[in-house]
Amino acid sequence: MMFDRMGPLSEEELNKLHSATMEILRDVGISFGEPDALKIFKNHGVKVDGDKVFLNEDQITNALDTVPAQFTLLARDPEKSVVLGGDNLVFTPGYGTVFITSETGDMRRPVMEDHNNLCKLVQTSKYIDVNGCLMVDPSDVPSKTAHLEMLFSNLVLCDKPFLSSSASRQAAIECIELAGIGWGGADNIKDKPVMISVITPLSPLQYSCEMAGALIEYSRHGQVSLIGLLMMAGSTGPVTLSGLMALQNAEILAAVVLTQLVNPGAPVIYGGTSTITDMRTGSLAIGAPEMPMIQHMQVQMARFYGIPCRGTGGITDAHVPDIQAGIESALALSTTIRSGANFILHACGILSSFLAMSYEKFIIDEELCGMLRRMIKPVDISDESIDLATIKEIGIGGEYLTHARTYERCRTEFFLPGLMNRQDYDSWNLSGKKTLDETATQMVAGRLAAYEKPKIDPAIEQELSQYVAKRKKL
Repeated sequence: MMFDRMGPLSEEELNKLHSATMEILRDVGISFGEPDALKIFKNHGVKVDGDKVFLNEDQITNALDTVPAQFTLLARDPEKSVVLGGDNLVFTPGYGTVFITSETGDMRRPVMEDHNNLCKLVQTSKYIDVNGCLMVDPSDVPSKTAHLEMLFSNLVLCDKPFLSSSASRQAAIECIELAGIGWGGADNIKDKPVMISVITPLSPLQYSCEMAGALIEYSRHGQVSLIGLLMMAGSTGPVTLSGLMALQNAEILAAVVLTQLVNPGAPVIYGGTSTITDMRTGSLAIGAPEMPMIQHMQVQMARFYGIPCRGTGGITDAHVPDIQAGIESALALSTTIRSGANFILHACGILSSFLAMSYEKFIIDEELCGMLRRMIKPVDISDESIDLATIKEIGIGGEYLTHARTYERCRTEFFLPGLMNRQDYDSWNLSGKKTLDETATQMVAGRLAAYEKPKIDPAIEQELSQYVAKRKKL
């Protein structure tokens, strides 16, 4: 049996967290600011008092029974569709940033061109599977219609699956209609997931009108709701990690129940990016070692319920892609992947505690994703792979470098980095002594220059453009 110092929660511990969650939802309840959500709960026999909803264990168990353990997220290019759940692993870039950090470490407000550039980097990536939404918050378009601009770019600049907006119920409706055009009509995506919305509670124990309304619309159409939150231990959540986990679980499960009351079988992803409060400053600390610990528990709770799980990505409190960013990102990303998360949000690009996106960090994290995907690939242990015949042939003191077997596999057996430096010192010195972030800057420019727009029916693109123009006038 494998020994892992970061061991799994015991069955007793999982049941204790579950029992605490049931008590919270039964005795404390959870607030929903959307009247339609309260009506849905009432119509299904759930206790509602004012804006507070009180759930019992049977109601939660019944909802969990209809959540898909695995589902396919469809792409415009069918070959790029992905499966979520089980042992599958999917990477998605950063989300929700309000700044761009330049290669010199300066911050600026992003514009739509930045979102478009990030769509192009996703399209050309070997490792990123799903395109983002709100990868940056563009400052040069009205906030009321920014989701339309971003989703249009997602559909025409990239043919991978994508995230959508949960800014409001109306934004959700427009995203569904817009995505429907991409598939030849909204009926063609009914109960056929093509996009994921990030639904975030207001901790502790509240869902805003906007988030609950968006969740209802996406669930009604069979699109994916990622129930994610950022609870801060010691400020918006309990100071202990176990208390935080019980409260986080209550917030997630309440929303899961609503998705299934709206549309049994609607796909859901479980999990957030909860972490601690730095008690010296009161600030968010996503680079803290407690963050991977929470992720490790979170994945186990999702698997306890049989729900596809979200994990966090290459996240950091650092403001530039330096060694701090590398340490914190690698710890967070490797822990959540090894723990068994299915959907990695914030897989690449994040700096400054979720405030900023960096092109250079995108490229660096992207390669880290590739390295980790290689690291968790099972080693083939078979007669053919051990190849005793070659070992006996070469014998004592021989060499393998020029053997035919090495030639056969030299380009496929090992991970070949596109960014990480493996030059000897003299070669590195002669080539300009470039640091990792400097090399990443050059790679960004090369990737954007080499980008080719994926094929899309001109009539569909025109209809998408007309829909956006029409909605912006309202």
